[in-house]
Amino acid sequence: MSAPRTLVAGLGNPGKKYEGTRHNFGWLVLDALVRSLDAEPARKAGDNEPSDQWRSGDVLLIKPTTFMNASGPEVRRVMDYYKIPTDRLLVIADELDLPFGTVQLKPGGGSAGHQGIASVMDVLGSGDFARLRLGIGRPPEGMDPTDFVLAPFDKDETKELARIVTEASDKAKEWLDV
Repeated sequence: MSAPRTLVAGLGNPGKKYEGTRHNFGWLVLDALVRSLDAEPARKAGDNEPSDQWRSGDVLLIKPTTFMNASGPEVRRVMDYYKIPTDRLLVIADELDLPFGTVQLKPGGGSAGHQGIASVMDVLGSGDFARLRLGIGRPPEGMDPTDFVLAPFDKDETKELARIVTEASDKAKEWLDV
């Protein structure tokens, strides 16, 4: 099998403590995309492999198991290993600046204050990669944004998750052209 030509990275935080939180939205969508593409497990995170990986044709899908704000080095390591160019990278992550439920494919740009995206930009030296932005909305008045993103989805949001995750997975497949 030839090397993958495209990388999709879903950002999130490892550990049970973060399951079901807004900051792990990227992992939820990546899981759906893996299922939708019938991707095969490629590698499981371990001592020498800091990401879970799946493969579907020439697409490699990863969940860096480093913390969100330190995702960049693992994304870069995988890109360098497989010689994947920046324009063939799609990063999936939550987005405070979009209303909850909004799914936006963005071809490049800045980090918009997202530390996971900033980490990827820092190690790549460029913002010229695609992002699938998953709107989580702004925190309620007086709530710290960090506490908000690390909190679980509320009951009303949870009712909408399946629809949003499917929409996001479909947008990712459009970008992949599959």
